[in-house]
Amino acid sequence: MPKRIKPGKNSAMTDTSQTTPPAPDAAEIDAALLADMSDAVEERDVRWLARTLQRMHPADAADALEQLPYDTFEEAVELLGGELPPDILIELRDSYREGAVDVLPDHAVVNALDELDSDDATTILDDLEDDRRERILEDFAPIDRAQLERGLAYEEETAGRLMQTEFVALPEFWTVGHSIDHARKLGTELPEVFYEVYVTDPAHRLIGVVSLATLLRTPRDSQLSDIMEDPMSNITTDLDQEEVAYQFQKYSLASAPVKDAAGRLVGMITVDDMVDVIQSENTEDLLSLLNVSSADGSDSVWDTVKARAPWLAVNLFTAFIASAIISIFEGTIEQLVALAVLMPVVAALGGNAGSQGLAVAVRAIAERELDGPAARRAVLREFLSGTVNGVIFAIGVGIIAFLWFHQVKLALVIAVSMLATFMWAGLSGILVPLSLKRLGADPAVASSVFVLTLTDVMAFFSFLGLATLVLL
Repeated sequence: MPKRIKPGKNSAMTDTSQTTPPAPDAAEIDAALLADMSDAVEERDVRWLARTLQRMHPADAADALEQLPYDTFEEAVELLGGELPPDILIELRDSYREGAVDVLPDHAVVNALDELDSDDATTILDDLEDDRRERILEDFAPIDRAQLERGLAYEEETAGRLMQTEFVALPEFWTVGHSIDHARKLGTELPEVFYEVYVTDPAHRLIGVVSLATLLRTPRDSQLSDIMEDPMSNITTDLDQEEVAYQFQKYSLASAPVKDAAGRLVGMITVDDMVDVIQSENTEDLLSLLNVSSADGSDSVWDTVKARAPWLAVNLFTAFIASAIISIFEGTIEQLVALAVLMPVVAALGGNAGSQGLAVAVRAIAERELDGPAARRAVLREFLSGTVNGVIFAIGVGIIAFLWFHQVKLALVIAVSMLATFMWAGLSGILVPLSLKRLGADPAVASSVFVLTLTDVMAFFSFLGLATLVLL
C-alpha cells in the first residue's frame, strides 16, 4: 500500500490521487496506515484523513480509529467533525462511540441522527447528556423529534431499543404487483435493508409475513393474503434482548416484526443487530464467570480497578471461610505435616472440576437447554461424571501419595477425600446456577464464587476431617 506523501516546504498543492491511499483489504489494518493516520491528525490533514476513512468499509475504518492511542482518536474525531461518516460512528465500540459523540459538534450529531436508521439513532441519542440531547432535538421537526424520542422511552436491552421503525407494511387485499409498484415508488423511503414485508389489518395489527423471495417469484395478480405466512417469532417491545436473540437463533431469522402490547406493528429487528447482541451476551457471560468486566482502550487504570476490586473483596471473604475450616484442624496439621503438602491438591482439582461443570451449565441455561426434565437429567449426568472422574483421580492421587510418603492410610484418606470432593463439585457446578436462576438471579454473575467456595470447603473438611479420624 502506498504511503502517505507529506507536503514539502516548496510544494504548492498535492495531487489527491497521490495523497489518498487505496482502501486496505478487510481486516488488514497495518502499522504503516496507523502511523499515517497519526501523522495526518498531528498535521491536521482533514482532507487525507476523511478520504482514507471513506474508502474503507465502515467496520474497518472504526477498527483503525480504535487502534489509535485514545487521545489521538479523540483528536481525530474532533478534527473530522461533520466529515466523520455516521456509519463509521455507529460501528465504534460503546466506549469509543460515546467518546466520539462527546467531542463531535452539535451539527455533526444532528446530521448523524438524520442519516442513520432509527435504532442506530436511538443509540446515539442515548450517548448524549440530557441537556445536550434536548438542545439537539430542538433542531428536528416535531414529528421527527417524537419518533426519535419514542425509541428512548423503552427500557435498555429490550426489543424496543433494538428495533428500527422503518419497515414495509401492506394491507392483505393488495396484490403482489401492487405491492412491488408501491415499494418502487417509495424509493429512498424504503428501509436500507429489509428481507420481508408485513401484512396488517386496518388497525395496524400484524396478521402475516411475506418474504421478499416469495414476493418476487409469485405472479403479480396474487393477493398477499394468499401467500402470507404466520410470523415465527413473537417479539414485543418489552421483551429482553437475550430472549429476542434466542428467537432469532431458534428460528434462523433474518428479520422479525416487533409488536406493542396491543399487537400493533411498531418496528422491525434485523439479524445484524442480533449478531451484536449475541456476541455481547456471550462475552458478558464469559466475563461474569471470571468476575471481571471488559476493558476498552479508553478505560483508565482506576476504571479497571473499580470494576474488579469488588469481586476480589468477595473472593477475599470466601477465602477466609475456607481458612476458617482449615483452622478447625490446626492441631491435626501440626502433627501431620504431610497434610499441609497435600491439601492444595484436593482443593485445586475439586475447584477445576466444579468450574468445568459450571461453565457447561451456564452456557446450557443461556441456550434454554436446562428446562424441565432436561435439568434433572443434567444434574444426574454431572453427578455421575463427577463420580467417575473422582474414582479415576482418587486412584491416581492415592498412588502418588503412597509413593511420596509411604503411608497406606494417608493414601486412602486423600483418595476418599478426592472422590467426595469430585462428587460434590459435580453437584455444585450444576445445582448452584440452576438455583440462582430459580431465584431470579443471573447464574453467570454469582455462580463461580459460590461453586469455588463450596468445593474448597468440601475439599478441606473432607480431607482434614478424615485425616483426624483415621490417622490420629
